[in-house]
Amino acid sequence: MSKFEYLRLADTIVAEIASGALKPGDRLPPQRGFAYERKIAVSTASRVYTELLRRGLVVGEVGRGTFISGDVRRGITPSPEAHGARIDMEFNYPLLPQQAAMIAKSLEGLDRVDALEAALRPSTSAGTQAVRQVSATFLARKDWSPSAERIVFTANGRQCIAAALAAMVPPGGRCGVEALTYPFIKGIAARLGVTLVPLAMDEHGVRPDAVQKAHREARLSALYLQPTIQNPLGITMPAARRADLLRVVEKLDLTIIEDAVYGFLDDEAPLAALSPDRCIVLDSLSKKVAPGLALGFIVPPPQLREIIMASVRSGGWTASGYALAAGQRLMGDGTVSELTRLKRIDAARRQQMAAKLLTGFEIQANAKAYHLWLTLPSHWRSQTFVAAAARRDIALTPSTTFAVTPGHAPNAVRLALGAPTLEQLETGLRALSGILIAKEEDFDSTE
Repeated sequence: MSKFEYLRLADTIVAEIASGALKPGDRLPPQRGFAYERKIAVSTASRVYTELLRRGLVVGEVGRGTFISGDVRRGITPSPEAHGARIDMEFNYPLLPQQAAMIAKSLEGLDRVDALEAALRPSTSAGTQAVRQVSATFLARKDWSPSAERIVFTANGRQCIAAALAAMVPPGGRCGVEALTYPFIKGIAARLGVTLVPLAMDEHGVRPDAVQKAHREARLSALYLQPTIQNPLGITMPAARRADLLRVVEKLDLTIIEDAVYGFLDDEAPLAALSPDRCIVLDSLSKKVAPGLALGFIVPPPQLREIIMASVRSGGWTASGYALAAGQRLMGDGTVSELTRLKRIDAARRQQMAAKLLTGFEIQANAKAYHLWLTLPSHWRSQTFVAAAARRDIALTPSTTFAVTPGHAPNAVRLALGAPTLEQLETGLRALSGILIAKEEDFDSTE
């Protein structure tokens, strides 16, 4: 059988989804059953299911079942309904009704010939002195003011993660991460040949003793952490935990890759404020502005700047001149600061709505965040709950997506609150409350 046979079979499933033969919430057979039906090896069936998971078309976990995702329309076929009919609580890109007009006003004049001529020239990972200075001023927080000369630019936040990880962890090396973490780092690490080591957490974030234990078992090259408004749990690490963690990091001679992408929703300074020589701070404009206007920032310690720049160059992750020019305008004239202020208000309002409509259920939430963690009642499993929500045209993310170790995910889901309109969010939360009350078997019987 051709080594690409699994791709052909995956495309066959995609076609069945597109035709409506398979619908959101439908359960696929176990991999052995799929292999028997299709007359293929179990290993090939496993590659098919892995490919479907990579494309975001299924959710599931070995031993619990595999289900067609609530996100199947994305990238397969245009929906016959208006885009706004779907309630997206899976992807967390907060958008405000007024922000397009604010961005357009900020970018007025960038289409002039002289401005475009400058913006369309080749760029470097260091950008220009002007954009570095504007970025340094914008990124500064209480007790932390990054040096403009240290800032390195990429096209987006994920490229910041890839560049920092590639620079700090050699192929075959180990990087400690929160046991539940930003999902895309798993794919990035796999492509770089990096092993992610899950670190135990408590209500204050990563436990320092877990870092020590993982390092004793086999040397860690770095840590990737989200100390402020962690994704998916929403934890902001308190001062005492930050101090304890940094003492361990110093003792073990480790570097922290600090993802601050949600830090704009809080006044908390990054870990780098306490340990500037141990932390590489990552940030981007995608959440603050919009995913279509992304620009990534890396602020490394002085001794790591050259290796970070080399990593960005070799990975092809340099930001375009146009993105740098747009970012300079948006940050320089106060547009991003105003969007940040408005999104803080918006996030708090959405959290209040969620707390009210999910009263009685077990949620872990940060009042400043755009997401929350919902622990499910014992009569629901996360994958089947996601499938049930998909039948109500609501897309959620199961806990397995965030778990570093397969099979060790809690029975929970993450709700991203930023993308739906407030009306859609209220509708979706009310619907989820109803599903939570129903039992899985009762819900199935009504379909």
